[in-house]
Amino acid sequence: MTRQFNEATVLDKVLDVFWSQGWQATSMADLAEAAEVQRGSLYHAYASKEHLFELAFDRYAERVLAESRQALDAPTARLALERFFEVSIISMTAEVPPRGCFTTKTAVESGTIGESALHRVRELVEQLETMIADALSRDALRESLRLSPDKAARAIMVFTRGLAVMERIHADPGRLRELAALQVTLLLGLEETAPT
Repeated sequence: MTRQFNEATVLDKVLDVFWSQGWQATSMADLAEAAEVQRGSLYHAYASKEHLFELAFDRYAERVLAESRQALDAPTARLALERFFEVSIISMTAEVPPRGCFTTKTAVESGTIGESALHRVRELVEQLETMIADALSRDALRESLRLSPDKAARAIMVFTRGLAVMERIHADPGRLRELAALQVTLLLGLEETAPT
């Protein structure tokens, strides 16, 4: 049976709701209203909130991986890290009001989202860590690091989870950028310029 709606549009709207409200606070009625589709049509097409969430998260993951890959494609480690952190900060703070980090918000609800959804979160984090390590393994970038590319990638992933929490606490992109700059300094082992 042909669907009477554009699936990409519906999934983008579903993603917006899950990102803003979280898994537990979102109902099928919320998703149907946001997508401008009858709730029965959503059930018929997707069977459950869980399946809709998984499809929406997959779209989110594809976008995150594509944006991160592009950011990390830089001639120096400093530029790659600065661009990667900027992508993360923009993702967390772009909307009004800011929605935070969808990956972290979803992970916090790990007790309620189900194993399949949690597996997707783990997989995205692992893919990002591998992507960062691969990017930092290039000769021109690796020589600038204080850590091995694998350890640096692990530290970066831990830092970005903390950055997501700081965004929720302070809601200040400027502060997030200061923290990201400090992390770059720590990873590259460069002395900060003393204030004049």
